Amino acid sequence: MDDAHRLQYLFQTLGEANRLKIIKFIGDKERSVSEIVEATHLSQPLVSHHLRILRQRDILETKRNGPFIYYKLKDTKLLDALGLFLGIASTPKGKRTMEPMFCCPPWWRKGKKKL
Repeated sequence: MDDAHRLQYLFQTLGEANRLKIIKFIGDKERSVSEIVEATHLSQPLVSHHLRILRQRDILETKRNGPFIYYKLKDTKLLDALGLFLGIASTPKGKRTMEPMFCCPPWWRKGKKKL
């Protein structure tokens, strides 16, 4: 799978508001399902559904402690990336920022074909 398709897969996973709420609540801590349900005001079956998807897509990892399963982000850099995207989404229409919004990193240019 090339870089564009990996990013598409990630963005499709993150393109659901309830999953973003769950990720935001988990943050850099370990959280149980009951904590997530209480904080997000989502039903337990819905939270479990989204947690399963996030775990299958390698965004979350689990740890068992007795009868409880705790979820945490595999890579907290995702929080930084989401903060960056929120900043972009919050930029007032028509306003330009002083810094470039997007700069292609070297890994993106690798294997890029001319159109």
